[in-house]
Amino acid sequence: MCHYCGCRDIPLIKEFIAEHERVTDAAGDALRALARGEPGRARELVGAMVKELDSHWRGEENGLFAVMRADPEYADHIDALVTEHRELAALLPSLDLTDPADVRTLTEAVQELHHHIAKEEDGLFPASLTALSGEEWNRAMAAWTEAHP
Repeated sequence: MCHYCGCRDIPLIKEFIAEHERVTDAAGDALRALARGEPGRARELVGAMVKELDSHWRGEENGLFAVMRADPEYADHIDALVTEHRELAALLPSLDLTDPADVRTLTEAVQELHHHIAKEEDGLFPASLTALSGEEWNRAMAAWTEAHP
């Protein structure tokens, strides 16, 4: 993510970025566990990813995404991001991390997750600075708070 637009100073964006970092840290740890021959540990870490992503996606989709989707300029981009959320949500719990094919699938999914995060952090989040009013930020933050009781 860029460090010059100022979106990192917005409390909601800080929360989203922290969640991204926790998920990518768990993903990297899971891949390293698999490389060490520890599929059980990798499964625990993928489970942590699923849990973190569930509340993260609810916060994004019901908050920032819902508010920004009202602008046709962002609707298609947001729809694509939501589709990626759904695909990863279906994939992660279905993986058998003792199966080399599923390990490859996880590796590819983690790479795609990094691309997905870049689309949010380098595109949508900076755009939100100029796209949202104060009331829209309040609605987006309320949805994030509701997703993180």
